[in-house]
Amino acid sequence: MTKVDKHYLKSLVQTPSVTGTETKVASLVRERLSPVADEIETNVMGSVHAVLKGTGTAPSVLIAAHMDEVGLMVTYINDAGYLSVSSVGGVDAAVLPGMRVDVHTDTGTYRGVVGRKPIHLIEPDERKKVTPLSSLVIDLGMPAKQVKKLVKIGDVITYGVGFERFGKGMAVSRAFDDKAGVYVATRIMEELKAAGGAQGDYICATTVQEEIGLRGGTTSAFGVNPDVVIAIDVTHATDYPGIDQTKYGKIVCGDGPVIARGPNINPVVFERLLMAAEEENIKIQIEAEPGVTGTDAGTMQIQQGGKACGLLSIPLRYMHTPTEVICLKDLEKTVRVLTRFILDLDADVSFVPGM
Repeated sequence: MTKVDKHYLKSLVQTPSVTGTETKVASLVRERLSPVADEIETNVMGSVHAVLKGTGTAPSVLIAAHMDEVGLMVTYINDAGYLSVSSVGGVDAAVLPGMRVDVHTDTGTYRGVVGRKPIHLIEPDERKKVTPLSSLVIDLGMPAKQVKKLVKIGDVITYGVGFERFGKGMAVSRAFDDKAGVYVATRIMEELKAAGGAQGDYICATTVQEEIGLRGGTTSAFGVNPDVVIAIDVTHATDYPGIDQTKYGKIVCGDGPVIARGPNINPVVFERLLMAAEEENIKIQIEAEPGVTGTDAGTMQIQQGGKACGLLSIPLRYMHTPTEVICLKDLEKTVRVLTRFILDLDADVSFVPGM
């Protein structure tokens, strides 16, 4: 990964985009892809569709990665200036006490802390319980009058942390779910452009509102109407203590991208992803998905008359926490597999199962 690419990834994860407020990340994507895309449009939902036109008549491929991240929303400001909040997406209240957060408003971003009674003042029988979100407050350290002037109901809040390298080839940040996928989807277009283009159109779709119901993926797949749809997302790494691998499978950070297999996945897409990985000499991992996946693939598959669908995931530890962890090499490997998959498509390929 070049210094420029690392800076781009860092910019993605550190740019706030709580579900419904993805516009700043969308701007980063448009800026990054403007030198290589033939067309760029942003739909009414806010999802960005960048198109690299094909050189022939191979199937068109849309690869979707969602731009939104989980966070909090201001629901009430009390007379003393403390904020009450609700979660946007799946936020675990157990990780919040003691966190520093950023409150994003029309007038700027303000540092806050998640306040809770110290352990000395908590009754012994309550110490073993998770303090519910409704009992936590955000303290901005300002007089109430100033807070009420600066902060409005509906303003969003992100974890107050950013990108950091650590260990051997690892990185930690909030919002790798799914800014890591956004990075991959945009890098694929750059690689295809450098290779002279694919035979079919490639559509890089960076989608919105995945965390509250796959809403951007639904509208993008329906509106663009490609032949093949592939979601890039993160999946749970199971390589640390406390995770039952007999239940959740063995997924290891650094062991390469994860290809999903199950009814949500077109079997021809699955096999061709395996072939692409083999051609690139990249080790992959397989994840069983016996039902509909909780990714954009879950809904993109059934748009229009149905789509040949795939799901490629990046192993990630500690999902939806302020300390999501990935191996940076897994990103580059995912780019290579999907670039090869697209380049290998020709006009004769059929995705009809069993035909």
